[in-house]
Amino acid sequence: MSPPLPSTGSNPAGATALVIEDDAMIASVLHFILDREGFTVRHAVDGRAAQQLIAASEPPALVLLDVMLPHADGFELVSAIRARAGWEKIPVLMLSSKGHEQDIARALDAGADDYVVKPFQIEELRARLRRLRREPT
Repeated sequence: MSPPLPSTGSNPAGATALVIEDDAMIASVLHFILDREGFTVRHAVDGRAAQQLIAASEPPALVLLDVMLPHADGFELVSAIRARAGWEKIPVLMLSSKGHEQDIARALDAGADDYVVKPFQIEELRARLRRLRREPT
């Protein structure tokens, strides 16, 4: 494993990131990256758990969302996020091994702010997260 990534220190104290990912290894990597960026991480392992978190939780600072999930896919979830009061402008970065143009377009049309194809490069993902934090909401 590579050495720990330095934190950018640009994350407001207490900011939460919601990770919706069913692959334990990828979820662990995302948790590590977000933790190093200063986020508190909440994790949902499938679409059903994500729907419950979206319905019952305060909006996070950002959402990392897998496309292919059990019980509800990422396209359904990003639509639910955009429909939930207070969550409409939360940055959503979708992750998927589906890298076809139509999949990316579908995700962006559904309301995702960005899309990263797995396997992803850690530094690219970190740069995209920093960009999403800088954009006005």
